[in-house]
Amino acid sequence: MNAMKKRICILGSTGSVGKNALKVAKSLGSRLEVCALAAKSSGTLLLRQAKEFGVKEIAIADKEEARVLSKRVAGKMRIFAGKEGIVHLAACSKADIVLMAISGAGSVRSTYAAVSAGKDIALASKEALVAAGRIITETAKRKGARVLPVDSEHCAIHQCIEGRGRSDVKKLIITATGGPFLDLPRAQLKYIKPEDALKHPKWRMGKKISIDSATMINKGLEVIEASWLFGVDVKDIEVLIHPEAIVHSMVEFIDGSVIAQLGITDMRLPIQYALTYPRRYDSILKKLDLADIKQLTFRKPDRKKFPLLGLSYEAGVKGGSSGCALSAANEACVNAFLAGEINFGDISRIVEKVMSRHRVIKRPDLRQIEEISRWAVDEVKKCY
Repeated sequence: MNAMKKRICILGSTGSVGKNALKVAKSLGSRLEVCALAAKSSGTLLLRQAKEFGVKEIAIADKEEARVLSKRVAGKMRIFAGKEGIVHLAACSKADIVLMAISGAGSVRSTYAAVSAGKDIALASKEALVAAGRIITETAKRKGARVLPVDSEHCAIHQCIEGRGRSDVKKLIITATGGPFLDLPRAQLKYIKPEDALKHPKWRMGKKISIDSATMINKGLEVIEASWLFGVDVKDIEVLIHPEAIVHSMVEFIDGSVIAQLGITDMRLPIQYALTYPRRYDSILKKLDLADIKQLTFRKPDRKKFPLLGLSYEAGVKGGSSGCALSAANEACVNAFLAGEINFGDISRIVEKVMSRHRVIKRPDLRQIEEISRWAVDEVKKCY
């Protein structure tokens, strides 16, 4: 095998991030080898991806689809079924690095399994660190596994902060487009339909993260995630609205200097950075032209209009199991909203109610984290 080639396992290959990761792998040719793929469902697409990249090991959470696929491949490919199958693939594939692109609570166990096996993680799922940040980061450190951020904001901070001591950092500044309702009057939010909330002004993303962007809880989750990734107190992380989405995040240092990472709005850029780190390679992407952009604007977020941002800060400060409860309650509300069971304004109302009922566990283990996730989902249903 080429000494420079990295073997990658993509968990969530049929979603937006997973598809973009495969585009990156294809563009980089011999530098990346896709050795394993996994998805929640979409078995036909998963199989097509596996055949295109010569993958011999796949996993799918839907056990019925797994049975169908097993008949189709007739022993030519190993297929692992169920959530436990994805966890197995995360730990036992031949990958050097695992791209975690499964959203929601389902990312926690697989991320933990991969770092426990000493594999580097390219992390695109906020929920893993929000729910189990202490466990995953401590395990990664003990096993010598690196957790490399794929979110454009955290990837930007990683590039700004690399090679500098934590004591040099005063503040992290996470930028946000503000989502599709940035300038919509607060009173109009209750009339929002799922199809409206899914229309992000800058990024093409999956349904869950698109709704999170519309409520701005995605920035709150990113604050908690950044705290774990970079060892920075939640209170030293600021969110700043930047509609142009060119400055992906910034770091302010103790001497007053601010370093920013700029780039085009395309997830393939941070995906490639994480998968090839510490090397950089040329990309096929359009290059940034600042003269064409003309201006960059910034403003503070409206926490009254987007209360889940403030609630996320509160959860981050409390620590312990708070992030897990927040993430699970929000995920359940997003699913209910997409199913037409609650309206857009109910998301923040219900999440806040669930959080008021949560009794924080300071150092939860994985079993407790999973129990809290189930509890939060049940509590959400009681609030419809």
